[in-house]
Amino acid sequence: MTEFPETQTSLLASIKSLDDRQAWERFVVLYRPAIYRMARKKGFQPADAEDLTQRVLASIAGSIHRWKKADSSVRFRHWLRRVVKNAVINAATRHSHDVPIGDLGEQELLLVPVSDSETEKQIEAEYRRQLFQRAAATVKTDVEPSTWRAFELTVIEEMPIEEAASSLKKSVGSVYAARSRVMKRLKSTVDAWEKE
Repeated sequence: MTEFPETQTSLLASIKSLDDRQAWERFVVLYRPAIYRMARKKGFQPADAEDLTQRVLASIAGSIHRWKKADSSVRFRHWLRRVVKNAVINAATRHSHDVPIGDLGEQELLLVPVSDSETEKQIEAEYRRQLFQRAAATVKTDVEPSTWRAFELTVIEEMPIEEAASSLKKSVGSVYAARSRVMKRLKSTVDAWEKE
């Protein structure tokens, strides 16, 4: 998973015009949680993570008009990763009176340089998490509640199939089938979004 979800080209085009408030709100809904979680993973306290998130979003608003996709291999999330990484470094090197509050271990953690490959892995993990959450919200509304519950029990909650079947008063085979249908729908939803 990457840390940030993939952004549709149409949304990027819309947010370049700061007059499109709805596009900006969609962008914030999509990215705010990912930026906040990344700050928390770097050891920021909740209030400091929120402050960093606000600064990153303000920075994006001020510079998004300069972002261009040079070729098909260039992803917006790579640029965003750099913006977040720079914000973390800037926050970690502020004057001592402005350093996030926490125990010494957390403050030292903020000052340890993070390799690009480590940051890229975090971004990939966060991206996959966001993508799964979006796909799950979509698929959950498209399937029967009992089908979703069979998936939820056996995959998310890792309940043994036999126990889930007993709990749902279904056959083991129907639980396997329900789980398989949901997983297939999630995969096709995620694949379609990634192709966009």
